[in-house]
Amino acid sequence: MANQQQSAGAEEQQTPPRGVHLVGSVPLRDAEEVFATTTSLLDGRLRRIPDGETGVRSNWIRWQIEFLARSPQVEMLPPDAMAYAPGPSAQLRPGVSSDEITFESLGYADAARASYAVFSRLKREMVIPANVRFQVSLPTPIATITAFFRPPDQAAVEPAYERALLRELDQITEAVPHHDLAIQWDVAIEFAILEGVSSSYLAGHTDTMTLLLERLIRLGNYIPAEAQLGYHLCYGDAGHRHFKEPADTTTLVTVANGLSAGVKRPINWIHLPVPRTRDDGAYFAPLRALRLHPRTELYLGLVHLHDGVEGAQRRIAAARRAVADFGVATECGMGRRLPATIPDLLRLHAEVAAPVM
Repeated sequence: MANQQQSAGAEEQQTPPRGVHLVGSVPLRDAEEVFATTTSLLDGRLRRIPDGETGVRSNWIRWQIEFLARSPQVEMLPPDAMAYAPGPSAQLRPGVSSDEITFESLGYADAARASYAVFSRLKREMVIPANVRFQVSLPTPIATITAFFRPPDQAAVEPAYERALLRELDQITEAVPHHDLAIQWDVAIEFAILEGVSSSYLAGHTDTMTLLLERLIRLGNYIPAEAQLGYHLCYGDAGHRHFKEPADTTTLVTVANGLSAGVKRPINWIHLPVPRTRDDGAYFAPLRALRLHPRTELYLGLVHLHDGVEGAQRRIAAARRAVADFGVATECGMGRRLPATIPDLLRLHAEVAAPVM
């Protein structure tokens, strides 16, 4: 895709957006159904396919509480009913220091190995095109520790959880050939921190943006060169609502540009959310300041089932006043939707996007 900072100029450009990106969670029965359904309904529009985060992984990082609870240094607490997404939480046992904390397994490598076996078989059977990659979507460490631990423990737990997650990533890159692999970092809690609605130990620092970008850049640079790398930037969708409505794309652009300036390897894609109520030029205007890598594909999460093709086309037209070249996606994952709605949602993507191959 061409560099995104060029202005589209006016609405007269009629060619549809090129390509579809699947953020991650697709609540179908299992990985095989996700691979087969998305490939069939989005024929030629996908460069990579996630396994859907099915079963116990259907609600993004919620399943990580099981692995946190296995640590002998951690004890569980009841859910906070007032939280944005209420669920179990955890704390360190009294007297535990940072270098004592251990997480033996997080489950991501086991899930990826199992799903890639299915992906490979479907490629051999020519269900999945040969040039489509297997996408593994991973949370950032700050996301998980902020979601489950209270601020007094977060600084101590973050290094241990990051080490454990990178071990999982090493196992994934050992199991999946790099030429067949795409890694996506899910960046959501970071925006809650930046917007001042998260109880993170990083909130309120004068250099919070710098601290978060340093972490995201480090994670990007960790991905092997031959594997693809992408970032999903997000404002959440718990209960089909954001943790805060973004005023416009300014903060998203700041993060995307910071990643592009800091990551030393290619970034293959960046995904940005578009709220369903925003088909106005003001939301998209900051996109004119995007400075992405020449090889980076931009995907805008402007497809919403509730207003179909007409709504997507309004948001596409508004976006094109600020940015020339992009593909389409949903705003966040599909994991909080009813499985019966997924085929229609995928067909909607196909109606508004052109193939990439």
